[in-house]
Amino acid sequence: MATGLVSERVYETYRVAVEQYRLFREQGFLAVRGLLPAEDIAAMNAHMDALMAGREQIEGARYMKNLGINPEDAEDWLRVHMLHRLSPIHEQFLLHPRILDVLEALIGPDVLALQSMLFFKQPGQPGQGYHQDAYYIPTFPDTLCGAWVALTRASIENGCLWFTVGSQHEPIYPDPKGVGAAMSGNLADLGTIENPSATDEAVNGLLRVARKYPGNEVPVEAESGDVVFFAGHILHRSHTNRSDKPRRAFVGHYCNARSFVPWNHGQPWEGESANYLHILARGRTHLAFAQPKFGTPCAANAPEGAKISSSSMPMSMMADDDGMMGPSEHAREMDME
Repeated sequence: MATGLVSERVYETYRVAVEQYRLFREQGFLAVRGLLPAEDIAAMNAHMDALMAGREQIEGARYMKNLGINPEDAEDWLRVHMLHRLSPIHEQFLLHPRILDVLEALIGPDVLALQSMLFFKQPGQPGQGYHQDAYYIPTFPDTLCGAWVALTRASIENGCLWFTVGSQHEPIYPDPKGVGAAMSGNLADLGTIENPSATDEAVNGLLRVARKYPGNEVPVEAESGDVVFFAGHILHRSHTNRSDKPRRAFVGHYCNARSFVPWNHGQPWEGESANYLHILARGRTHLAFAQPKFGTPCAANAPEGAKISSSSMPMSMMADDDGMMGPSEHAREMDME
């Protein structure tokens, strides 16, 4: 394997506290400090450095251009999608057991891994305007959750995430072309919005929604190794990197594995849903799912009897007497090459 996580690392299971579970629903996001070890963060940063310097190539680089990155223009790299289908380390981050521990409690116990994103966000590069992730990635039932991993320090100066607390209870707002309409339901006065994700507030139609929550937009600064989990409906954005250093992040998107997912990052799929192209990370599902291309251990390639959860207990999201949620240790060790 090329650049990867620490070989044969055994990860201590992260147990989610009831207070964290409550906070996720109360504010629409949850910042888990120091969730990923420094060695893993260093491995991804070394991989990114090698990519930008041309010391490392990703098989399928021609395909990378379709995902938003030109290998010849490293100084312009901002973000790239779906590299877990091309690179082992991206698959390993998407299926990182510490991230899955939290997701198992928040949206599980059955977890499907959908999308990976890598943000370079170099000095001077822009952020992204108000948007709702479930507008782009529909799941039925609606269970989308993002996991934003800080690979470097994220600050107000370099363009950290900002969340509008309370907006996680808003519906998904469709655009006039019907994008997002399937998520909107039977709401008579919903209307439509223009230009979600636009950094110019004058044209971003979600500004009118954000204004319902004056004073509720909060920045979430993060140190490397912190992971911010956020619900699919919450309005969030980031600003331009005004520092002299990059603000790097890895982002995964997930849903409950029993949700129907008609989405494949703009790529075609066969049949009514694309579940069979996404990886079963934890638990079980009655729907089709994909195997991890590079063999990262997860529920998809675990023995049949071990596909319930990391503890093989179907009720792993229940709290115990000490106010913690989830199992006490992993049933399987991570066996990274």
